[in-house]
Amino acid sequence: MNYIDGYVVAVPTANRESYIKLARDAAVIFRENGALSLTECWGDDVPEGKLTSFPMAVKCQPDETVVFSWITWPSREQRDTGMSAAMSDPRLQAMPRIFDSKRMIFGGFEVVVEA
Repeated sequence: MNYIDGYVVAVPTANRESYIKLARDAAVIFRENGALSLTECWGDDVPEGKLTSFPMAVKCQPDETVVFSWITWPSREQRDTGMSAAMSDPRLQAMPRIFDSKRMIFGGFEVVVEA
């Protein structure tokens, strides 16, 4: 089964179009390095929780929107190699930082059910 890198981040709402461009440009680099796809989802119905929630997890501010994203890789091994190559790519390093990456949550996930 595939391997997934998942991300949640708070992006300034005013930066929506800039973020979409950044994601499209980054997708090219990740695909060149073996990713099968990159999916970016702009929060539309992301409620604040009482104990935990997406907004709480990334300390989302009133002028920000939660973005939920994932990269699909064919395997963990391909992800490890491809992610390392993508992160060292000068094009990715030169992309503008339009959100606070210190508040990003992320992780790698083995797919166990795909229905």
